[in-house]
Order: sequence, then structure tokens, then C-alpha cells
Amino acid sequence: MAFTPLHDRVLVRRVESDEKTAGGLIIPDNAKEKPAEGEVVAVGAGARDEDGERIAMDVKAGDKILFGKWSGTEITLDGEELLIMKESDILGLIG
Repeated sequence: MAFTPLHDRVLVRRVESDEKTAGGLIIPDNAKEKPAEGEVVAVGAGARDEDGERIAMDVKAGDKILFGKWSGTEITLDGEELLIMKESDILGLIG
């Protein structure tokens, strides 16, 4: 994949949720919500502060993250659905 996010943007792959509830009920596709959990695929170099210095990113490729339900812009790269979002849209790291 030839895509590199710019500045403080992050490329994210959604992590699919379970097909069953804890009680064993199967959840049909039309009743599932899009997961707000994902894996970081690529990160930009970071934003710049007022002096022009880079602000280091807090996430890196491979990190498992939690993000807001409506965060990011959906794109398709090489047939795969991904999200581009700002680092500030990420709520936290998982694990």
C-alpha cells in the first residue's frame, strides 16, 4: 500500500466485533454498529508547534486504539476499507 498520512493524521483499520452476544445470540449484519476500535496502519510525521518543531506522535503502527463513533474519513485502499483521522480523534490505547 502506497499511502502515508501527513502531519498528525493516522491511518486506521477497524477491528471487527464478535458475531455473537455473550449469551450466544447471533447479531445480524444490519443490526451491528461499526466498531470504534481499530489498529493503526500508518502515522504521519506529527504536527508542528509555533516554532516549527515537530510534535511527536503518541501512537505508532500496530497500536490498538479506541476512537469516537463518528471519527475519521472512510477511504478504500487496495480494496480495503480504512479510516483517516487526526490523532486527537483517538480516545486511547488498548492493551
